[in-house]
Amino acid sequence: MEITNVSEYEAIAKEKLPKMVYDYYASGAEDQWTLAENRNAFSRILFRPRILIDVSKIDMTTTVLGFKISMPIMIAPTAMQKMAHPEGEYATARAASAAGTIMTLSSWATSSVEEVASTGPGIRFFQLYVYKDRHVVAQLVRRAERAGFKAIALTVDTPRLGRREADIKNRFTLPPFLTLKNFEGLDLGKMDESNDSGLASYVAGQIDRSLSWKDVKWLQTITKLPILVKGVLTAEDARLAVQAGAAGIIVSNHGARQLDYVPATILALEEVVKAAQGRVPVFLDGGVRRGTDVFKALALGASGIFIGRPVVFSLAAEGQAGVRKVLQMLREEFELTMALSGCRSLNEITRNHIVTDWDLPHPRPLPRL
Repeated sequence: MEITNVSEYEAIAKEKLPKMVYDYYASGAEDQWTLAENRNAFSRILFRPRILIDVSKIDMTTTVLGFKISMPIMIAPTAMQKMAHPEGEYATARAASAAGTIMTLSSWATSSVEEVASTGPGIRFFQLYVYKDRHVVAQLVRRAERAGFKAIALTVDTPRLGRREADIKNRFTLPPFLTLKNFEGLDLGKMDESNDSGLASYVAGQIDRSLSWKDVKWLQTITKLPILVKGVLTAEDARLAVQAGAAGIIVSNHGARQLDYVPATILALEEVVKAAQGRVPVFLDGGVRRGTDVFKALALGASGIFIGRPVVFSLAAEGQAGVRKVLQMLREEFELTMALSGCRSLNEITRNHIVTDWDLPHPRPLPRL
């Protein structure tokens, strides 16, 4: 069966992967309300397309932190990709590079920063978890810098791991033949068996719960790389991120894997964009499965979007070719959405091209005569 959209990869991944691995990638926190909402919220935004505009040429290129990319669709950090496919992060890096876009490598990757750099040229960001041992953090950041990574995406929503019940039921742990490659030499690369989620136990033991805004400042003293703050959902924190010297903000609820009943990221986006006041770019992470979703995010003020689960599901299904196809399908759908909305470049996409559920007071139904 020919795959015609991004969502179709999930069922293939579910068939192919061990239950523990599929559940780890697919599940969200607790009731998984936010998990569903991340997707559903997009359907509460409708288009106001403009017609009779010459759309024979469409330019989707953009720049992110000064780096030119082919489209505003980038790869979010997702952990332990070799659980999905033997080539793991190598395949994802090559697919991103071939598509002319940015890959973000997870701290908890099953390939190291050096290994990913060895796949060839490409613009890559490094997602950072702050460990209790700051020497480990400083060393990791230096390695990412040396390996040619261009920015740090600092995850700020994980002082503790969210309650992911599928992982508890499955006693999730990293398969024995894999390691968290960036930490291999530091005795932090393995995950112990646990009587709940092995990852939750690992986080409780290693990740710094005291992380605060002063650490965002500290990070700037140990690296020249721009820092994106990943995990902002409110105007208040958007303003603090700007004050703390962040180079950009990623609106993210961690794929609905941390605090359940936070809003969908597409709903939180506009509040954050307004608070940032154009001083730093704001990106959206979470729930994007269609080119129409990309357009909606840009219309609400995002400078670009990141995809996570579509990458691991397509990687599981077809390796590098799968990830490449996901990027290609999203690109083609986004280009079509631009054309049918009357936009020839990203700066022509405006708030007037959409109408949302929350724009207008809902009219009362007319009384029956």
